[in-house]
Amino acid sequence: MRPYIELLRPHQFIKNLFVFLPVFFAREASNPEKLVDTLLAFAVFCCAAGAVYVFNDWRDREDDRLHPEKKFRPLASGAVESGPAFILMAAMACIAAALAIVATPDLLPVVGVYLAFNLAYSLGVKQIAIVDVMIVALGFVLRLVGGALAADVSLSKWIIIVTFLGALFVALAKRRDDQVIYSRTGAKMRKSVDGYNVEFLNISMVIMAAVLIVAYLMYTVSDRAVQVSGSENTYFTAFFVLLGIMRYLQLTLVKQESGAPSKIVLRDRFLQLTVLGWLLTFTWILYVD
Repeated sequence: MRPYIELLRPHQFIKNLFVFLPVFFAREASNPEKLVDTLLAFAVFCCAAGAVYVFNDWRDREDDRLHPEKKFRPLASGAVESGPAFILMAAMACIAAALAIVATPDLLPVVGVYLAFNLAYSLGVKQIAIVDVMIVALGFVLRLVGGALAADVSLSKWIIIVTFLGALFVALAKRRDDQVIYSRTGAKMRKSVDGYNVEFLNISMVIMAAVLIVAYLMYTVSDRAVQVSGSENTYFTAFFVLLGIMRYLQLTLVKQESGAPSKIVLRDRFLQLTVLGWLLTFTWILYVD
């Protein structure tokens, strides 16, 4: 069963934790009913993402064989055949749809848009430079919308803006890794490589990091943040955001390790402690102070 589990890329499910942000910032995370609904939304996006990963790996299996790491993926390596992979993909998509209906029927269209975006991405949009990273970032916004609908809480525009910018920043770092591989080996991981170069991506990442920091600082001192949190101390959390951005820039520009964002978060102790510090500080402000 291991190749089939690997085909779903469970380590990528960490991205779906974004569905918890709306209920967390609405100060409803201690509400058991809303928490269960959000857990259902998390399961929905995990299943939907699993279906997308299977299709993407099948579509890219020939190109993945040229990649130093992706060549070990189940379909690229031959550990899983196309037939069983398609059955698994269909099963995950059906489970996602069923769970979405159980959580709230309003969630189903969001999952449908998520699947449509990702299918379009796999079928060719990812070969269009700039548009490809925009689609990736929009996927995180859809997770926020899904979490808000499932828990029936309002979704702040600030959360959407900061999440979109953060996802765009990380997506650009991943494209930079493709460029580094191309410069070292001559192998094009995707056609969009032609639309980027390292200098462009370096500048874009720095711009995105600056805009992200400004947006986050504006959020922490906004009337919305003060009203919801009941505190004027939310700007303290910006310290951890600055740390996290600088660490990711270091991993990308100095250590050249930006090819697998989910694995970076799961392995890098510095980033983990930064996220934990941010989460604990915000938890104190929202739920304890």
